[in-house]
Amino acid sequence: MESSAREFFETLLATPGVSGYEQKVQDEVRSYAADFTDSITTDLHGNVILCKNPDAKVRIMLAGHSDQIGLLVSQIDETGFLYTQTVGGWDPQQLIGQRMVVWTAKGPVDGVIARKAIHLLDESERKKVVKLQDLWIDIGASSKEDAESLVEIGDCVTFPLGMKELRNDLATAPAMDNRTGVWVVVEALRRASQLNSDVGFYAVSTVQEEIGLRGAKTAAFTVDPHIGIAVDVTHATDCPTIDKRQNGEIDLGGGPVIVRGPNINPEVASRLKSLASTNEIPVQVKALGRAAPNDSNALQVNRGGVAAGILAIPNRYMHSAVETISLSDIDHAASLLCHFAQSVRNAEDFIPTSGA
Repeated sequence: MESSAREFFETLLATPGVSGYEQKVQDEVRSYAADFTDSITTDLHGNVILCKNPDAKVRIMLAGHSDQIGLLVSQIDETGFLYTQTVGGWDPQQLIGQRMVVWTAKGPVDGVIARKAIHLLDESERKKVVKLQDLWIDIGASSKEDAESLVEIGDCVTFPLGMKELRNDLATAPAMDNRTGVWVVVEALRRASQLNSDVGFYAVSTVQEEIGLRGAKTAAFTVDPHIGIAVDVTHATDCPTIDKRQNGEIDLGGGPVIVRGPNINPEVASRLKSLASTNEIPVQVKALGRAAPNDSNALQVNRGGVAAGILAIPNRYMHSAVETISLSDIDHAASLLCHFAQSVRNAEDFIPTSGA
């Protein structure tokens, strides 16, 4: 991984982008990609569409969603405590005892989420699963007026952001879901831009995936791709308590994951597997028997249909403050997608057939 690409990845992970509030992340994407794209557009929804070879007849769209799960301030009570609602899928247990950041117009405001101490919980309270409505954010305000001098209803909230390295090329941060995908699609385009290609290559940093794949729907309609691949995280199963019988054997550092199933064009999956073998790129394979809950779902059913694929990044502890990935997996994913773009000559090659 080149140093500039590594710096871009760390910048993405240090930048807030709750669904609907992705603008700061998208600023970073536009800035980084300015030197190696033929066009950069931002639509009314907020999707950033990077393109190389916009006049080509065959169009490939790679989608990585820029948004992360978060909270929104929904009430400021009389004593200055903040109450919130969720954006995206949350386990409230992940929030107890966490430091948080409220992203306000006046800058980030630090706070904490907690509940009353265990000493003060009665026996029935200790047995209950905590509910979000029973949690609050304490920013140290002395009153409602003090809190309102900084915070507005609708301000978004995240865990403190930024990447920490672990052993064996692993890294942890909030928002690995899905800044990894954004980095991979942009990096794949950067690498492909240094080579000759006959296809229109679109790398799209989509918005609002966590609340219904919304950005991918609008961006795909605009780009109208023949082939579309979503890059998102998938559950790593190389840690305790995960059932591999249904989730497969997916290891951090084992390579990006090629998904097979009804949401996936079989020719796209086959091409990815073949290119990985030819170029000695480690990959893993996962089965998915339903429509994927990621941008590939929207891509596949755009207009008259798209040859859709998923290249997934193994991720431990998804939707938490400590999402953990392998840096080598994202590097290999970018390389594989660069090779994929170089291999495409004709959209008709991806029409599913029996092989007879």
